[in-house]
Order: sequence, then C-alpha cells, then structure tokens
Amino acid sequence: MKNYLQLTRHTGNNSLFLAVEMSLISTLRGSPFHIHAEGLRGTGKTTIMRSVKQILPKITRIKGCLYNCDPTAPHCPQHKNMTAEEIASIGTEEITVPFLEISHSAKIGTVAGTIDLSKLTNPNQPEAALLPGIIPQAHRGIIFIDEINRLADTSPEITDVLLDAMGTKPGRVQIEETGLPIVEVPVSVSVWAASNPDEEPGPLAEIRRQLSDRFDLVIPIGRPSTPEEVVDILETNETSQQKNDRELSPQERNRLEQLKNNLESIAHQDELKMPDYLTNFLANLYINYNLESLRALEAIRQAALLHAALRKRNQVMISDIITVLPLALYHRVSSATLTEIMNTVNSNKIVGSSAPKNEPTVRLPRLFKQKPAQSQLDDTPPQKARSLRDLPEDELIKKEKQ
Repeated sequence: MKNYLQLTRHTGNNSLFLAVEMSLISTLRGSPFHIHAEGLRGTGKTTIMRSVKQILPKITRIKGCLYNCDPTAPHCPQHKNMTAEEIASIGTEEITVPFLEISHSAKIGTVAGTIDLSKLTNPNQPEAALLPGIIPQAHRGIIFIDEINRLADTSPEITDVLLDAMGTKPGRVQIEETGLPIVEVPVSVSVWAASNPDEEPGPLAEIRRQLSDRFDLVIPIGRPSTPEEVVDILETNETSQQKNDRELSPQERNRLEQLKNNLESIAHQDELKMPDYLTNFLANLYINYNLESLRALEAIRQAALLHAALRKRNQVMISDIITVLPLALYHRVSSATLTEIMNTVNSNKIVGSSAPKNEPTVRLPRLFKQKPAQSQLDDTPPQKARSLRDLPEDELIKKEKQ
C-alpha cells in the first residue's frame, strides 16, 4: 500500500484528502461523518480512502468485545447492563480504529449479524448467541464500500441495513434470526464509499436517493490539471512498484505518526462553535432554496465545524462554510441551483443582513460543473463554472480578517 503522505495531491483530489481527515476526526469525536467520492475509474478514489488505514489511531475497548464497547459507555448485548466493577474485572485493551469493508458478495448476515454456531443459546441471554456482522464490529470506526452504486442496485437488503446505520447519529443495526428475539444494537460508524457515476448502473442518486442523501458530503474527483501533476503521479507509482511490499522507512513512519497524533489532538479539541448569524444563514438557505432534506443543513454545519477544527480554530468562519457548502449540496440540488446559491451568498440577501460588522462578506467564486441529482432535475442548462479551489482558503480567511 502506498504511503498516505506520498500520494500525489492535485486540484482534482484535494477535497477528498480534506474529507477523509474531517471524517476521521469526527469519528474520533464520537460522531459519524459519511463521505462518498464520485469519479471516473483510475482517479485514485479507493487508493486514497484505503491508505488512511496507515494513520488510524488507537481506541480503548472492553477486552475481547467484538462490538468495540467503550468501557465508559458499554452498548452491546453482553456488556450494556454490567456495572463498572464488572467491566473492570474483564479488563480493557487498545485496538486500532476499525476499518472494515463491505464487498459486493457479502450476505445480509455477514453485514448485520447472524447466529454464532460455536455457542449454545442461553435461555436467559439468547442474544449472546449472536455473532455481530461487519457494521456492529466497525462501531467507533469506519466502513468502506467500493462501487456503492452497484451494491445499491444489486443488494437492496444490505442497502436497507445501511440506511438504518446511517439514518441517525449514532445509527442502529437490527439483527433478526429465527428462534431468537430481535436484537437492536446502536452503532456509531462512519461510512465511506466510492463510485463511478459514468458506469452501469449510473449515479447513486439515481439508483437509491435515500442512501445518497445519507452521505454528508459527496466529493467529485477530477483529473490532474497540469502536466507536472501527471509526472508526479507517474513517478510516485514507479517508485511504489520498484519498492513493492517494502517496510516503511523510519522517517516515513515518523511522519505518519506525527500526522496521526495531530489528527487525534484535533479530535480532542475543546467544544466547537458556530456563530448564530451563520446558523441563521443555514436556516434561510433551507427556506429560500426549498432544500429537500434537513440533512443538508446538518451536514453543512458538521462539516464546517470539522473544517474549522482542522484549521486549529474552535469557531466557524465564513471560509469554512464556503469550502464545505458545495460538497454538502452536490448530490442534493441541481447544478443551476447550486451555482445560484454560491453566487448569492454574498449578495446581502442572506448573510449580509445578519453578519457582524467585523466579519465582512466574501466574494464567492463560481462552482465547478456537476451533474444534477435525480430529485432536482430541471430544464436549466448547467452553467460552466470555476472551481472553488481556484480561490485558496488562506486568501478567503485573509479577506475575512481585513
């Protein structure tokens, strides 16, 4: 596997690097954050997401618990009713943050849970005979699904389980087996997914809108935009092939450890805050543009807080909203609506009337071109637009402070 820090960052994938680090931080804070990368094959979506396993920190769980029970807040059938003294007698252990994958050949029992045939059913605690599936075992961690559009098309039962797991934060998994009572287990897991919308069966938003809406952010992955970026990618790939399966050098391990510690430190940052005028902005955005889902506002708010945390701030600024807004609305509104939103935020119709005098509005660039979500198809031709990445965040912050 390629070193996470050596992967080439370019204008087409910068947002994905940002999103995976934001989601990891949110997962460590105990709040799932679901992300979906859409792009053509060969653009490195899966490579970037899987490489994050190199920077996953440790969590503490009750010793041997397959559900990764937090000793301070046990939730699984075996431990949820135990006293602190009973849990202390079992002991604790440190494990790496779970990172599990759901394959297209997975069965519903593998994903949700099934009977553990190695155990005899206890009539007083029949749920103890259950073997948790991938989702319950990924509690406090991450689940990755490649080509999720194909999974949604061919496995409706697994899709329904994902809808329950992602529907609320934390979500839930319901395990059903003949002869046993239905067991509902809370799960706090971030779902990461990748797909190619230009291949069969098409974009996720057109296959299962409910599942598409469960993702907080959808990140469109683009191609490298300069020859220099392409050369850098080719050289990195060549180096990786020449040194295949080699151990990381001490320097590489040190850099990865530093990044891991930095993300963990950010996750334990003090309470993050959003100013009232920005909260009011989101409320007006929902009303003025008739947004279909309140999840859009929740996603924008959570993403803005996480973006501020990554910038070592505990309060959201306008630049945070500008960065995450298009990724939260990419799959929820049409291209024309999204472009209109981004171009009118600075018009004093929404923000200007409520923003404090010491934080002036910021001129917004046009957004990149996108495909409309199924729920927002209209006859308006998509407008050619400029990428938000053309205006660096540092410049936006500088303008805010002027």
